[in-house]
Amino acid sequence: MNLSPERLQGIRRGVEKESLRVLAGNGLALTPHPLALGSALTHPHITTDFSESQLELVTGVHARAEGVVRELTELHQFVYRAIGEERLWVGSMPCGLPTDETIPIGRYGTSNIGRAKSVYRMGLGHRYGRRMQTISGIHYNWSLPGLSSDDYFALIRNFRRHSFLLLTLFGASPAVCSSFVEGREHGLQSLSAEHPHTLQLPYATSLRMGRLGYQSDAQSSLAVSYNCLESYAGSLQGALTKPYGPYERIGVRNLGGEYNQLATSLLQIENEFYGTIRPKRVIRPGERPLHALRERGVEYIEVRCMDLDPFEDVGIAASTMKFLDVFLLHCLTSDSPPDSPEEIAALARNQQRTASRGREPGLKLERAGSEVALMDWAAEILEACEPLARQLDAALGESGHREALAQARERLAQPDRLPSARVLAGLHAQGGYTRFTRAQGESIRNRILALPLDAAVQARLLREAADSIAEQERIEAADTLGFEDFRQRYLAAETLGEPEQGLDRGCPERQSH
Repeated sequence: MNLSPERLQGIRRGVEKESLRVLAGNGLALTPHPLALGSALTHPHITTDFSESQLELVTGVHARAEGVVRELTELHQFVYRAIGEERLWVGSMPCGLPTDETIPIGRYGTSNIGRAKSVYRMGLGHRYGRRMQTISGIHYNWSLPGLSSDDYFALIRNFRRHSFLLLTLFGASPAVCSSFVEGREHGLQSLSAEHPHTLQLPYATSLRMGRLGYQSDAQSSLAVSYNCLESYAGSLQGALTKPYGPYERIGVRNLGGEYNQLATSLLQIENEFYGTIRPKRVIRPGERPLHALRERGVEYIEVRCMDLDPFEDVGIAASTMKFLDVFLLHCLTSDSPPDSPEEIAALARNQQRTASRGREPGLKLERAGSEVALMDWAAEILEACEPLARQLDAALGESGHREALAQARERLAQPDRLPSARVLAGLHAQGGYTRFTRAQGESIRNRILALPLDAAVQARLLREAADSIAEQERIEAADTLGFEDFRQRYLAAETLGEPEQGLDRGCPERQSH
């Protein structure tokens, strides 16, 4: 594959960062999304994820990692000033949580699209419980000019094979507050006799990406193929259109006529499909994501396995993004054979092992029908990334990608320097998960508030907040369709697009570069 300096300079990236709003003392903030932040429905950069208490900050598209960090910093400056005495929880696993039904789902106004977003979240609560939905993370969006959908799917297949490396290097959720698993079997260990409310696994990297995290037993029956766009779309089509028994029993509405969920299919909408990476395309108003992919192909990919880094003020470092850029290029340019149901199952097992035991000395993963030591496989990948880091640095006139790679090697050589190990050390020093995360958050908040907020940036964000509220009002005033008609039309199978209309017809037997 031709990776000219011009193409490498055309790489674009952006971040979506989720964080819970919490009270200064501790506990989830149950207040509505602050009006000063604008409308969660229509604001381009500040919204909510599952919960009304769960902020999501969305950057624009940037040519450099430093630009992403700068915009995230500005968004944090604005948010911290707007939420007053509340705090942002800087860990991926949640703070002390109230009872499940007390966790507030996101509210987006009275428009049909706003109601649909809330009903979808109500469905997530019924299906998986609200606690699971309060887990927060970083999504990294990435594109390279000139790639076809087949190119992106080749990248995705290799990413899924090698993403254990990201969990090892950047996983930062080896522990949870006991309230998160209350009433569930969990297999976790108390941090110590003095701290029974902090539960952990001694070699865990990312409980968020493990069995207790953002997972779905129901979705485990989905062996989604990533061999091409249409195999992927076909895998999801059935899950989006065929009724699923346990969810049929929940029903679309309860006896009082209130909505329980959008649909009784295995997936209500495309976004319900959990994965470490997704093919994406910017959608048009009212368009289904799967229709957009089938109609116009993959535009970028969304990396979804990154934990919040509690040691970074905005949850992710520029050096981490630079490592991701190199890693994604490695996934793109390496030979990428088709996946199979057997490999998909093995990759799921590798993810679980790495999430719960990634720092365990001698841990082995499955590869091509045999086992290989995680650390040996990781070292192979890092060595293969070296030429790509040099190319990126040369194209961009810097040394940051080689430095990010060197840092990764150092962390693997000294596992106590990995974020997950540093978090565990902090838990012991601070007295448990809640105290550690709260202390990290307080330090970050103080640093962010001490930074001067540029007057032009503040004026722009105030204007965007006001404009978003006006836009929500406009959308609500323009609605003429009843919600049930809207729901049925939006979920109709024909809105997913027709297979024969796709840009990719049939799956390649093998993708090589």
